[in-house]
Amino acid sequence: MRLFTLALFALVALVQYPLWLGKGGWLRVWELDRQLAMQNQSNARLQERNRALEAEVRDLRQGTGAIEERARYELGMIRPDEIFVQVAEPGTSGVPAVASGPPTALSAAPANPARAIR
Repeated sequence: MRLFTLALFALVALVQYPLWLGKGGWLRVWELDRQLAMQNQSNARLQERNRALEAEVRDLRQGTGAIEERARYELGMIRPDEIFVQVAEPGTSGVPAVASGPPTALSAAPANPARAIR
């Protein structure tokens, strides 16, 4: 009887091994589930970034407001009939980070009227 019990225990252990540690076992399923959750989080972040980029492209295609705003803030451009006034915050050097020469003229209305004086 003892030999039969040991043989039965060994048979159960052999049957359980692929279930827990085999190629399609529970441990592998849990690991794949964890990887799937991480990939879903990554995909959600990328989808949000894509939505923001699509909105920016739509703004740039539909109107001149977004283009003018980029020209003003990233390139330091102003309209020909405007006077550029820069107010430095206390503790800063007052040197503009963008301006690398005389301002260039724009043809559209100002995006931020507080920044330019006519």
